[in-house]
Parts: sequence; structure tokens; C-alpha cells
Amino acid sequence: MVTSRVLKARKRIALVAHDYKKNDLIEWAEFNKAVLARHELIATGTTGRLLEEKLDRPVKQVLSGPLGGDQQIGSMIAEGLIDVLIFFWDPMEAQPHDPDVKALLRLAIVWNIPVANDRATSDFLMTSPLMHQEYEAVIPDYSGYVKRKV
Repeated sequence: MVTSRVLKARKRIALVAHDYKKNDLIEWAEFNKAVLARHELIATGTTGRLLEEKLDRPVKQVLSGPLGGDQQIGSMIAEGLIDVLIFFWDPMEAQPHDPDVKALLRLAIVWNIPVANDRATSDFLMTSPLMHQEYEAVIPDYSGYVKRKV
């Protein structure tokens, strides 16, 4: 059984950044301001506030990552409320909430949504023609997993 969901032309983009990557994400967002204006933006804590100020547009804000924001974004992914995840994570710095970060990235893969973790990949994603049109994303069939007896 193949399951899918349609990502509309106006995507719901989650934007997340670790502390030492916030400036990179803000610069990237300013560079992509015109493209991002076509989509709905959701961000964690401070990142959301900074984006809202720099982009001069509303950004739905959830909690800061360490306070549960990563988990909130993950929940939104599982509910089909996020279409794309842009997460500028810092590979050089251990994070106190690393398990939450891993869980967030895992959920993005489970639900087959596009994920970018750096500026170059984010640029490629934003310039893809698929970013600006409807797209039917195939969702893996987990029925066997759900029915599995432990």
C-alpha cells in the first residue's frame, strides 16, 4: 500500500538553528527573503524572533529548542503540519538536547519531508522547481511496523 500527501505550492517551512548557527540562518533567510515570502514560516524560540525582525514578516514561533521547541516541530512534522525542515545545526558543539535534535531529524526522515542542514543544501532546496509547486510526497508504509508484536 502506497500512501502519500500533497505538499501545496505554499510550503510550511520550519526553521531551526543552534546558537552558533543563528547568524548563518538569518543571513541565509535575508538572502532568500523573496522566496521565503511565498511560504509559511515556523521557527523555534529566539530564531523565530530574529527571523521575524529581519524578514519583516510573521513567523510562527514555538518554544526554544532546549525547552521543547525541537519536539514541538517534530510533533508538527508527524501531524503533517510541516512540509520542509531547514535546520542549521552546529556539528562542532555538543548540545545539551542532542537526543531531541536526533529525534527531530529522525521524524523528518520517517515522514519523508525535505531536510537541509547547511546553507548550500538550503540554497539547492529553495531553488528547486518542486519548492514552488504542488508535490506528492510518498510516505512509507509503516502498517507492518505498527502491527508488529513486541
